[in-house]
Amino acid sequence: MAGSTYEVEDKTLIEQIKSDAHSAALQLIEKAHLTSGQIVVVGCSTSSTLGNNIGSHSVPEVGKAIFEGLQSAFKPSGIFIAAQCCEHLNRAIIIEHAAVPNAEIVNVVPQPKAGGSFATACYAAFEHPVAIEHIKADAGLDIGGTLIGMHLKEVAVPLQLTQSHIGKAILLAARTRPKFIGGDRAHYDESLKDGYPKF
Repeated sequence: MAGSTYEVEDKTLIEQIKSDAHSAALQLIEKAHLTSGQIVVVGCSTSSTLGNNIGSHSVPEVGKAIFEGLQSAFKPSGIFIAAQCCEHLNRAIIIEHAAVPNAEIVNVVPQPKAGGSFATACYAAFEHPVAIEHIKADAGLDIGGTLIGMHLKEVAVPLQLTQSHIGKAILLAARTRPKFIGGDRAHYDESLKDGYPKF
């Protein structure tokens, strides 16, 4: 049924997924050199974490576990999660208002089958959640092949994490760096090859 969600009987799997998410977030913070105030876009298929096709097996408790795992690493570092909704909401973003105080807000509340279980968990847990249509995040995590590239700053740089999966879903990570512009006569700040400046 189109509106159905599912549960996981093996609760140790939920704890493992939460632990995997926490580990992935810590690795991303380190490898992308993330600092307070930066934004990580996260696309997440809870269906994929359990070995199913994207959009076929939405699992709210898995969405919550992944959020809690990520947030337990990101929040102490002052890093914001931008949760990418599924295609039914045109991949809109759910984020804390404090991260985007001047963004144009749109009106939608994600649900497990219209937005996704992860975005729904974020909306429920954030202090002041808002929905926006576009963002240019500093880094990203793609859990299950959800395609987050449209919400990353240019230029996206793939990162190899030792954490290659969350549950059964493949995990891809990226950081971003400023563009090099100007051609042959331009001079560059070589430190920016590793990411955005830290002020």
